Amino acid sequence: MRSFSSPQHKMFTTEDYDYSTYSCDTNPGLVQGSYQMLLYLLFFLGLMGNVTVLWVLIRYIKLKSMTDVCLLNLALSDLVVVLTLPLWASLQQQYSGDWLCKVMSGAYQLGLYSGTFFVTLMSVDRYLAIVHAVAAMRARSLRYGTVASVVIWALSLAAALPQAVFAQLEDEDGAFSCQTHYPENVATSWKMYHNFTENVVSLFICLPVMVYCYVCILVVLLRLRNSKKDRAMKLILGIVCMFVICWVPYNVAVFLKTLQMFNIGSSCEMEVRVNAALQVTQIIALTHCCVNPVIYAFVGEKFRNCLRLVLSKNLFCKRLVRHTATLSRGSENETSNTPV
Repeated sequence: MRSFSSPQHKMFTTEDYDYSTYSCDTNPGLVQGSYQMLLYLLFFLGLMGNVTVLWVLIRYIKLKSMTDVCLLNLALSDLVVVLTLPLWASLQQQYSGDWLCKVMSGAYQLGLYSGTFFVTLMSVDRYLAIVHAVAAMRARSLRYGTVASVVIWALSLAAALPQAVFAQLEDEDGAFSCQTHYPENVATSWKMYHNFTENVVSLFICLPVMVYCYVCILVVLLRLRNSKKDRAMKLILGIVCMFVICWVPYNVAVFLKTLQMFNIGSSCEMEVRVNAALQVTQIIALTHCCVNPVIYAFVGEKFRNCLRLVLSKNLFCKRLVRHTATLSRGSENETSNTPV
């Protein structure tokens, strides 16, 4: 993923994407105010959802299994991303030099890479819990979950570090932008590395792993005679569909932008269209940070029960809790918090 460029137009590009050798205004000229409102909205929704998940996990559920560790780290990853959004939205104000630009770019990239990896780890955890329930009991322990989380954070940090190192704050006629400036002699190589890393991680590693895990889970669920399997299958399809909707369009736009480095489809009209597509698809990709708490935590029976208990202690929430309990009675998800 990328961070913001000009606060006037190029909302999410820390990377200079002007690969053409001719003069062409590739700025799509999208409305700045609308993007700022969307960013603040995503910040509010993502903050509320992920902070709630962290609070319930740490305070009431505790960390007892790989599933709990995955939920905790996924919420942390999403929180890292959403905390940078207000800074990007208000970038027209000058901050304290390049250091904040570097922190913003690095944190943004770190959260997005780690979030994608942890979503994939959640899929593997559910695959093991259903397809290899007995054999994988030891592999799904708290210890192995912690080790896997450390590895994911290390890989994500390595992938995000170049963006933080080369990020610089620029002043373009009073409009400040956080740009990525690679050394001139290796700029093209770094840009290609960054783009291909995003495509490989999302499209060629994480997505195939998720699809394989959930297809195997669906095969097992189809063999079961259970009245609740239809709901579990719908949830699985929803998880995969949300990942595809949020991430595939953005990665396609990144791939098209990479092709322009080789003068493939690098006309002025195509650059305008691809730049506009990048802006729109990056906003769509960010919505995944708000959706994750819903599809991975709030649908789980154990998590919902703990949250209901927390809310019941608040006099203002008792009526809401009783209403929620009535609606959900008889429809609890038997595989929540582990398989589905």
